[in-house]
Amino acid sequence: LDIDPGWYLLLLIVLLLVYRGALGGQVPLYLSNGPTAASLAEITADLPEMRFIDLGAGIGSVLGPLARQRPQAHFTGVENAPATWAIGRLRTSALANCEWRWGNIWRTELRDYDVVYAFLSPAPMRALWEKVQQEMPPGTLFISNSFAVPGIAAEQIIEVDDARQTRLYCYRR
Repeated sequence: LDIDPGWYLLLLIVLLLVYRGALGGQVPLYLSNGPTAASLAEITADLPEMRFIDLGAGIGSVLGPLARQRPQAHFTGVENAPATWAIGRLRTSALANCEWRWGNIWRTELRDYDVVYAFLSPAPMRALWEKVQQEMPPGTLFISNSFAVPGIAAEQIIEVDDARQTRLYCYRR
């Protein structure tokens, strides 16, 4: 095949725009689904005015539905892959209770949030748990999609009714 080398460069750029998190943080792009967002709404039903942050928010597949369902709550998404950040920002731009941030989850302060949600990978879970312990106030909730914190028993494990057989690991700080 006679393919212009510029196409390879373009492909590399597109991959970097979408999968940037996999390079530096060992976190590939995992997208949450509708049933997961519905389960998160149930888990947090007793927190109508919660402050919720999604670390690695992707395209806003959790924040959008939750923000629409809970106009009195505040939602923040943090994403560091340019393409997914832009898509998520566009998808949530009309929601007054949703803030979209470009940033590094490790530089994001967790003190002001009642609920921290993450769908990352097994690699950063221990370090993320340490960050949760240092920054989140007692009584707040940390929820990890699919990946348990090694050596820490979850307070509750929610089995989501979806094709992936998603599990939400809930930890009370």
